[in-house]
Amino acid sequence: MKRSLPFLLCFGLLSGCTSGGSGTQPSEAQFFSMDTLMSIRVYDGNAQQALQAARQAVTRLDGLLSRTDPDSAVSTLNAHAGDGLPVALDEQTMEVLSFSKSIARLLPGCFDITIAPVMDAWGFTTETRHVPAQEDLSAAMALVNSDKLLVDETASAARLELAGMEVDLGAVAKGFAARQADAALREQGVTSALLDLGGNVTVLGCKPDGSAWQVAVKDPQNPDQALCVLSLEDETASTSGGYERYFEEDGVRYHHIIDPETGYPAESGLLSVTVVSSNHMLADALSTALYVAGPEKALAFWDSRDDFELVLCTQDNRVIVTQGLEEGYRPAGEDRGYTYEIARR
Repeated sequence: MKRSLPFLLCFGLLSGCTSGGSGTQPSEAQFFSMDTLMSIRVYDGNAQQALQAARQAVTRLDGLLSRTDPDSAVSTLNAHAGDGLPVALDEQTMEVLSFSKSIARLLPGCFDITIAPVMDAWGFTTETRHVPAQEDLSAAMALVNSDKLLVDETASAARLELAGMEVDLGAVAKGFAARQADAALREQGVTSALLDLGGNVTVLGCKPDGSAWQVAVKDPQNPDQALCVLSLEDETASTSGGYERYFEEDGVRYHHIIDPETGYPAESGLLSVTVVSSNHMLADALSTALYVAGPEKALAFWDSRDDFELVLCTQDNRVIVTQGLEEGYRPAGEDRGYTYEIARR
């Protein structure tokens, strides 16, 4: 799971915007779920009921999708890997599995939720992080193949074909949780809210004064400072970067975003990727996949679609912002050596 909070909620957000000019402070809930601290701020509607409903939606999904919870749907699927029997699953888990396989097909070699054995080999799951022995890594890599995850939507069942295979939904679960929490808030009449689900920031509507939300993306080399500021309305922004979780061994830094083709931390020329989309799950999954893909492939994929925008921070200190974010976007790191450019179709 992405654990750190790569967004700075800046300006009116940090100072506590008032609701509709009435002076009423927002209703807020903070809680721990999906291995990270989350927060939700609500500015209108049935605020307390909305917060409770949104939190329950996220908590329920954590109970379904967590690989470390032995009673979860995903753990049940993993426990039956290789036994040839399909595992009956709930509708939501099935949707996440199907969506994840679709991203793997769109970006082969860049995204694979069967990466779990490799994550274990590196110790990122247990926090005993270390560079794995080559024989251990090779054995784990032999189990990484989304094509061996069979999903039967008609029967609402799935199975893993090889013994030892495991699914890890850390690259998409928070996006799905954001979607469900968003829906729960709207059902309670909320039209202005902000959700920070640990690496995924979702904004509902506008700020109470009618202006767009201002969300600043962290500088991956100076996480206490902003890289740029984005103006967002009814969108999710998700960031992945090698600075989020890492360890050092023999003077070398190893981060947690694993390249499914090599089994090693991705070396794509990128420091961070931010994806902005009205599709919560797409933003979450693509932030990981396009980090692995690298800047050229990421921009080519963006150019082929119209359902997301990008902020790419490269290892040579370029910040590439796609044209859909240009209006209202502000650079913030020129004094730290970054150069900024707009990518256009």
